[in-house]
Amino acid sequence: MAEILKTVEAMDRALALLEAGQVVAIPTETVYGLAGDATNGEAVARIFEAKGRPRFNPLIAHVSGKVMASEIAVLDPLSEKLAQAFWPGPLTIVLPLLPDAPIHPLVTAGLSTIALRMPQGFAAQLIARLGRPLAAPSANSSGKISATSAAAVEADLGARIPLIVDGGRTEVGVESTIVKVEGETLRLLRPGGIAAEVIEAVSGQSLVRTGGAMVEAPGMLASHYAPGTALRLEATAVMPGEALLAFGSIRALGSDQALSILNLSPSGNMREAAANLFAHMQALDRTGAATIAVEPIPSTGLGEAINDRLRRAAAPRS
Repeated sequence: MAEILKTVEAMDRALALLEAGQVVAIPTETVYGLAGDATNGEAVARIFEAKGRPRFNPLIAHVSGKVMASEIAVLDPLSEKLAQAFWPGPLTIVLPLLPDAPIHPLVTAGLSTIALRMPQGFAAQLIARLGRPLAAPSANSSGKISATSAAAVEADLGARIPLIVDGGRTEVGVESTIVKVEGETLRLLRPGGIAAEVIEAVSGQSLVRTGGAMVEAPGMLASHYAPGTALRLEATAVMPGEALLAFGSIRALGSDQALSILNLSPSGNMREAAANLFAHMQALDRTGAATIAVEPIPSTGLGEAINDRLRRAAAPRS
C-alpha cells in the first residue's frame, strides 16, 4: 500500500521518488493529481499504467510559473494576459508546443499543442524544487470519480503507487477550466474551477463553446468522472431503489423514500456544490442504490462545470 505523508513532512520523500521516475499523488486546489516528471518517459508511462488511462488522452503539464511555461510553449499576448490573471489557479491554457520543448511525447498524445497550468500550494512548491514540469492528471482510475481527499486516492490507487501526499480536502473540488487561443478566438475545451464569465470579463471576449470528436485536452471523453452506479439527471422525482444527489432547498418528489440523500449545497451555493460534487458521488455510489437520481442544477457560473461532470458521469459506458 502507498505511504501517506502530510504535506509538512512529504517534500523530500516526494522529490526523491519523482527524481527516480516514480509517480506521487499530490494535493492541488482542484483535485488530487497523480504526478510524474513530464520530461521522463518512464514516469509518464507509470501515470498511464497506474490510472489505466488510454494513451490518446493527453495530460496537463504543471509548471512553477510563466518562465517555465515559456520554455515549453508559445505564449501569445492573450494567453499571457490569462496567465497573469489566473496563475497560480485552476486555469489550464492549451498552447503551441515549442519544437525543442523538454516534454515527453506521451504527455501530449502526439498533438502539436500542450496544456499548461500553474497550481497553488504544495504542488507549486514541489515543481519549483524539482525544476521540471509535472504531468499530473487526476489521481483516480481512468474514467472514474476524481479524488478530493487522500483517503479517496488511497481507496482507488493505494495499491499501485508508492506515496500519497495528504493536504486535506481540496478547496475547489472540480478540475481546472481548459481554454485554447486560436487566433482571435478563445475556445472553452472544458468548464472547470473558474467560471466562463470570469474568464470572459478578463479577456474581453466571449468564450466559444464547440464540441467535436477530437480529444484536444484532458476531460473531453464522453464518458468520464463516472461512479459504478448509473446516474439519472434532471430528476424531479425519486424512483424506488434510488439514492438522491440533491441541490438547494426544494426536494424532488418522493425524496423521503430515497435510500440515501446528500445535498451538494442546501443554500444553492455553486462553490460549495463544486467542492462537494465528487465526494458526494463517491458516498452515494457506496449505498447499493440501483441509480443515483440528480436534482436539476443551474448552469450559471460554476454550475456549467458541475453539469459537465454530471453529463459525462451519466454517459453510456464503454
